[in-house]
Amino acid sequence: MPAPDGSIASSTVNISGVHYRTIWPTATGSVRVIDQSRLPFEFATVDLETLEEAASAIRSMVVRGAPLIGATAAYGLALALRQDASDARLEEAARALQATRPTAHNLTWALARMRRALEPVPVSERAAAASREAARICDADAEQCRSIGRNGFELIRRCAESCGRPVSILTHCNAGWLACVDWGTALSPVYLAHDAGVEVHVWVDETRPRNQGAALTAFELAAHGVPHTVIADNLGGHLMQRGRVDMVIVGSDRTTAAGDVCNKVGTYLKALAARDNEVPFYAALPSSTIDWSLDRGADIPIEERPAAELTHVTGRTSSGAMQTVRVVPETSPALNLAFDVTPARLVTALITERGVCAASRAGLQSLYPDRPDSRPLASAAPSDSATP
Repeated sequence: MPAPDGSIASSTVNISGVHYRTIWPTATGSVRVIDQSRLPFEFATVDLETLEEAASAIRSMVVRGAPLIGATAAYGLALALRQDASDARLEEAARALQATRPTAHNLTWALARMRRALEPVPVSERAAAASREAARICDADAEQCRSIGRNGFELIRRCAESCGRPVSILTHCNAGWLACVDWGTALSPVYLAHDAGVEVHVWVDETRPRNQGAALTAFELAAHGVPHTVIADNLGGHLMQRGRVDMVIVGSDRTTAAGDVCNKVGTYLKALAARDNEVPFYAALPSSTIDWSLDRGADIPIEERPAAELTHVTGRTSSGAMQTVRVVPETSPALNLAFDVTPARLVTALITERGVCAASRAGLQSLYPDRPDSRPLASAAPSDSATP
């Protein structure tokens, strides 16, 4: 969907000549989203009409990416209140949405913001107010991601000036336009650099088991014309050893007040390889991803998803048909934890909408001194002690 003001510059990815956000309201009151489960082979949208459909879209990963999960939850709450805007319904809907994905902090943040905005509103006006607040959350996310891009762009630009060749960036999972309302987090600096004429090349981890890198990151980079190469998840360390990676930029589903970064499983291993090879490792995230209530990454709830995502693979056959096949023996169990935690000591810096800071409580406080819950905790444990 074009941006509300119709401006091309407010959106990053062009699909068949049209600039889209990943979520937007329709004239009938439903909410339309891009069905990411059908990418990269089919670009399709689906309309969400009810709370249950919004919750299902989040749970089944029709929509995914922490910022977009939060935005979808906000609209899901608005959908729930169309028929019944009572306090009981508000509470029930918030609980249902909260249960969909336990790791992404943007989900908790968006629901808390919606409830703060709606609880004082008369029941008769609450549904309309909910839709307006959800739209504000989406607009804010798009602008924050654009600002993340500007701040991260400076890191890429300086790297290009120092190395005198295209900047080689490795990313893990999908933290681009598709993971947010617009622009993305880790990929927003890449888009701005590419558009400014700074030569970049992106190494795209396939990101097993759901292959969000191969399916989604590669899709949107190709749509925007950014040079990239899909690689096996385990190739990144080798490329770093050979000097073929200038920096790593990843997103985050939850970042603690002390700078530990929770992201798609496999991120921790990239950070270890980056540290061993003196490659800068950055995490890009909006403030809605920061969990000020947590100091230790070990306290972040890690989502366990269905084993079938690991034991089966879906792809397109040579005939063009989509097919799912099993790749693990029938007798073998599988553990599918969706995220891991990178301790702050392995993170070179955090890229936020307010600037770039050290991955530490002091670093985050320097950018967010206005946060009432960002004061140092008396019992704060050193970030280095946090483990996945």
